Amino acid sequence: MQSVRDEWEIARSALRQIAALLLTSTALLCAPQAAALDYRSIAVPAAVLYDAPSFKARKLFILNQGYPVEVFVTLDAWVKVRDASGELAWIEAKNLAVQRVVMVKVARAEVRRAPEENAPVAFVAEQDVLLEVMDTVDNWAHVKHRDGSVGYIRITQVWGL
Repeated sequence: MQSVRDEWEIARSALRQIAALLLTSTALLCAPQAAALDYRSIAVPAAVLYDAPSFKARKLFILNQGYPVEVFVTLDAWVKVRDASGELAWIEAKNLAVQRVVMVKVARAEVRRAPEENAPVAFVAEQDVLLEVMDTVDNWAHVKHRDGSVGYIRITQVWGL
């Protein structure tokens, strides 16, 4: 009797995974194609990300406030996003802000006073530091550090644009 119950649980689990895959595939096929990448940031102090658009889904990880994510699919109150490591997950739409934030992806990035390679250095940002995006100019992002420092950083040195 136990063996039949175990097989039934395995089948139910497989069906749930197939349903989630079908739901995701359908959402991707029905979603309008975006001309540009859509990035958002985490709006709450800590946001839980799930493997499917449901509170009953498996919790994958937590992202902190300000962390940038790339939006892939919006489905009612849920959004499928990708983080800087490439992980895909679902998050409640209400936990996202439209504020643009980038994450430094190099060991040390020199943030300059002007969008020029030879401009004086305003400050140095270490890897994984979050910077608010105020504007973009050519291959530069005009950014603001949480301490109030502002400057321009090469777009190639950050993730989230």
